[in-house]
Amino acid sequence: MQKAYKLLGKHRHYDWGGKTFLPNLMGLENVNHLPYAEYWMGAHALAPSSIETKEGEKNLAELIKNNPTEWLGKEITKKYKALPYLYKILDVQDMLSIQVHPTKENAEIGFKVEETKGIAIDAVNRNYKDENHKPEVMVALSDFWLLHGFLPPNTLEKRLNSYSYFKTLVNEFNGGDYRNLYTYFMQLPMEASDKILKPLLEEALVAVKRGTVTKNDPHFWANKFYADGVPSKNIDKGIFSIYILNIVNIPKHHGIFQGAGVLHAYLEGQNIELMANSDNVLRGGLTPKHVDVKELIKHVNFVPTYPSIIKGNKITDQERNYPCPVPDFGLTKIALNKGEVYTILTYSLELLLVMEGEVIIEDIAYKAGDTVLLTPNAKVIMKAHTAAQLFKSYVPK
Repeated sequence: MQKAYKLLGKHRHYDWGGKTFLPNLMGLENVNHLPYAEYWMGAHALAPSSIETKEGEKNLAELIKNNPTEWLGKEITKKYKALPYLYKILDVQDMLSIQVHPTKENAEIGFKVEETKGIAIDAVNRNYKDENHKPEVMVALSDFWLLHGFLPPNTLEKRLNSYSYFKTLVNEFNGGDYRNLYTYFMQLPMEASDKILKPLLEEALVAVKRGTVTKNDPHFWANKFYADGVPSKNIDKGIFSIYILNIVNIPKHHGIFQGAGVLHAYLEGQNIELMANSDNVLRGGLTPKHVDVKELIKHVNFVPTYPSIIKGNKITDQERNYPCPVPDFGLTKIALNKGEVYTILTYSLELLLVMEGEVIIEDIAYKAGDTVLLTPNAKVIMKAHTAAQLFKSYVPK
């Protein structure tokens, strides 16, 4: 059996995406000026990848379904019955929605409830697209900004006291009651939340115009979301989350892990994202999409988060591992000098994403923007035609 195949992923043209990063990486002309937000690599039902074979392009999801042991390996097939991860590249130009992902158990429950109710899988009010959890690890490809979990209690209380518009919320927080604070605000009538957020946004606009705020300041992001002006009413309640969540800056090739229940949002930059094979998202604002506050609150971990930036642990001189505390997936970075040879012993189906340079595998050249599928239980020898950097997704033993 062939050990390596070129994998062809699927582009997702969400409105928040940039228009140049992914086309430039893939060598595409964006003649229609479409947003290229995400590039999916994997076998998810919504956008399965294909691979190039001697018989032409083949749908990866169908190949796995028809012969799972050959494509996943015996152990992975027995445990998951499908490829357990989804691999992506993201280009975040505009902020993504405030969101949280369910646990595996809660995803199974939620999916069955919506199936019983007869809610169409593509309905705008559908919360659960599948029965899986969606823990995720991301590694920055540029300077990257995100919201990640609630601020520590002392910091959050100080934040609430520093804006006169939030003074009425201090008692709701009461020194550490995250659930009460968040639930109270998200369930406010729109007229009441507008009275809090409108003057706050007007203050943010003035501060940004004066040049007195940086990207570490929530005013910067609140103003960016409403860059075209503050609406007179129906202000997105997700603005509040910008002020109560950690604003985190991830340097290039550093990462962060986000488990179930962590309220978060990507703000700006490019990254690689690896997650369990799921598209379950419960939104909390900063979006025109469906927001189910009652369902959202069921899944949020109402505790402070202390962001832990992952630098990667050395495996060999060429390879570093980004620790992921879940069994579904693992992620490493491989850096090779020109002419260097590197051997990979696969356990599962593995995906090699070439981000810089060019490598040779089984006499075929793969350049930046290419993805290589490696079959399980194989010995694969890779040679760097130029200096190269790659990111590898896999299932841990």
